[in-house]
Amino acid sequence: MIREVGESIGRTVLEGIGRASSRVQERKALPVDLLESDDAYLAVFDAPGASAGDVNVEMVGRTLEVDIERFRGLHDGYDMRFPGRGLALYGEVELPEDADVDAEAADATVTKNGTLEVLIPKKGVDSEDESVDVTSDSESVGADDSEADA
Repeated sequence: MIREVGESIGRTVLEGIGRASSRVQERKALPVDLLESDDAYLAVFDAPGASAGDVNVEMVGRTLEVDIERFRGLHDGYDMRFPGRGLALYGEVELPEDADVDAEAADATVTKNGTLEVLIPKKGVDSEDESVDVTSDSESVGADDSEADA
């Protein structure tokens, strides 16, 4: 009886910790690096555990916005010890004021190492030679459009 009460209290505490941890992570913006070449901008977001289906990328004005809604799947034969691990993550990066980009030609890729890479070509640059290395360790991401596709 005492053991059952102790286990019940332990589960309740662990559930609270799991949910609190998720809420703290959701409030922090995704870390992002913005890189620039002669031909394009490359935004690299930390996106641990995300898959292409979890990601929504939009270009609103000069701001690239990323939403990731992720849920860790259950594993057969295992009980969830830290419930509440579904995450709704958000990140954004603003391009420089003088950025003249072709948002409709943007390409987003989720890599297996936990990053989301969004390539945004500059206007007036031959996009024929411009590509993201999409190898077997990455997945292309679809995009919803608000102002333009990314």
